[in-house]
Amino acid sequence: MLRIPQGTTLVVGLGVSGQAICRHLARLGRPFMIADTRSNPPGLEAIKQRYPEVEVYCGPLTGLDLQEAEEVVLSPGVDPGTPGLEGLQETINPHTGEPRLVGEIALFKRAAKAPIVAITGSNAKSTVTTLVGEMAQASGTKAAVGGNLGTAALDLLADCPQAELYILELSSFQLETTPALGALCSVFLNLSEDHLDRHAGMNAYGAAKRRIFIDASSAVVNGDDPATWPEAGHAPPNISRFTRGTPGQGNQWGLGKQDGEVLLMQGQQPWIRASELGMSGEHNLLNALAALAVGEHCGFKRDAMLQVLRDFKGLRHRSQHVAKVNGAAWINDSKGTNVGATLAAIQGIGPQLNGKLILLAGGVGKGADFSPLAAPLAAYARQVLLFGRDAEQLEKALGEHIETRRMDDLPSAMQAAYELVQPGDCVLLSPACASLDQFVDYQQRGDVFCQWIENRQRLAGGPS
Repeated sequence: MLRIPQGTTLVVGLGVSGQAICRHLARLGRPFMIADTRSNPPGLEAIKQRYPEVEVYCGPLTGLDLQEAEEVVLSPGVDPGTPGLEGLQETINPHTGEPRLVGEIALFKRAAKAPIVAITGSNAKSTVTTLVGEMAQASGTKAAVGGNLGTAALDLLADCPQAELYILELSSFQLETTPALGALCSVFLNLSEDHLDRHAGMNAYGAAKRRIFIDASSAVVNGDDPATWPEAGHAPPNISRFTRGTPGQGNQWGLGKQDGEVLLMQGQQPWIRASELGMSGEHNLLNALAALAVGEHCGFKRDAMLQVLRDFKGLRHRSQHVAKVNGAAWINDSKGTNVGATLAAIQGIGPQLNGKLILLAGGVGKGADFSPLAAPLAAYARQVLLFGRDAEQLEKALGEHIETRRMDDLPSAMQAAYELVQPGDCVLLSPACASLDQFVDYQQRGDVFCQWIENRQRLAGGPS
């Protein structure tokens, strides 16, 4: 058994975050070792070349003696329940007062010299994080944006040392190993089934995300989803809620109507017409409300925030309008990797169509229940084309409510959609599943979708 020497930090996991942890510890001059449960993880040789003096262990963590390790820092992809890590979250590091097992965000919190805005949710967190970052910049605040989105949080410390505000997208995996974030503003957008192959049910998944509120100064939560509200012991003193309904007084944000137009409102005060937003779909109205609520807590300039909402067209792979072919829209929502995301896309797009939806779905379902998709698909869809590992599970959940067809892969599903689609329809890639059965990641899946329809347009002589 390999012993971790006294005073040494063990970094577990050689993914993007794990490498960022190593860089951070090297900058601090802290002695560390590296472990990965895989026998030959990607990037192993590069790590050995960069840190030739650092010992690297590959294999089961049960082969390590962690009794004298100063601290064990996990990459988000490593389950804290992995054999070999037992008891570490229950023992305290005397130098930090925190558990001996933590994640990258705990190290970030210790080192950050500026306030933190932290954003989580099963869906839309990348969109809201990006919006808040652009609102900060437009208001003249030097903001650094990253975390689960883009740049790893610990790299922001080195890349943006003059930052006045850190805006972080955080996953449940990052939050479950963060003792106390103490954010200026903590945001929990929504909760739907996801990562149930990692968390022991929805209660554990929600509890991990609600850790975002610990020691926060303010919060933004979903007024329509009590699962996003902080528990009594961790409720910040100042909480705003956003809702798809008409807002009440004070810190409630919602949607109202005036002269037949939908308005984004704070209490009884209109802020902007929905028709002015650069993004489309009701789900994006909620994202805009959440971002405005955060901006008000942070003191951003009203006019700057509203201009961002007018200019922002949405993220690539998130309800991205790719093309219009023969009067039908083709939309890439490859980042819809869980049921809640796909549900939001269907409900945001379906009511606006003159025709019907053709949904492309499938992949790795992560143990999710697909049945919530059945009713909205019955209302808005022409057909559902299924591909990937868990296509059969989707078919069982949806087949009694809407016509489905099993396809070999995404390109064959797109060919079928191309033959089926009618003017006024929308072909929507929103898989409700992870992509790793047939793709490197959801970006590659979305790129395949975009390239296929762009090539088809080119062959047909239409505009790209």
